[in-house]
Amino acid sequence: MPEQATSRMTRQRQVILEELRAMKSHPTADEVCAAVRRRLPHVSLGTVYRNLERLAGSGEILKLRLGCAQSRFDGDTSQHYHVRCARCGRVDDVAVKPLRAIAAAAREVRDYAISGYRLEFVGVCARCAAPRSARRRAADAHAAGAGLSAAPRTAAENRRAACRSLIEVRKRR
Repeated sequence: MPEQATSRMTRQRQVILEELRAMKSHPTADEVCAAVRRRLPHVSLGTVYRNLERLAGSGEILKLRLGCAQSRFDGDTSQHYHVRCARCGRVDDVAVKPLRAIAAAAREVRDYAISGYRLEFVGVCARCAAPRSARRRAADAHAAGAGLSAAPRTAAENRRAACRSLIEVRKRR
């Protein structure tokens, strides 16, 4: 019996589903939780995780287990492909119709009852492909336009800056 038939659609589950379907970014559970908390401020991360698992188990959403460390979720359950940035982990839909030849070839596989397939493209997104200085300028310009002092640095940028500072101190000795 499908899981959906045994569990009712609670208000929390409905809000989680609505927020996920409104997002096009293939969010992690943490990102879904942050969006849901704008409408339900006291919802716990555990509640969001459990409901995402139930929604995925019932087929109402997709749980993406791509090459990323964290699972991501997709409110679009139609057959479609994804592309993942190998540097930052960003995931986007690929605007290509599903290839019928792949499904046909899978039906020919012996000793398996094929129930589906996933195709993931891997590459480097435009933001990560840009030279570091251009990315930094773009982030700073974005922050300035939003009225912020400067865009926050990534952990890697902070480590590099700390190493450069340490090298400068040693050179002065």
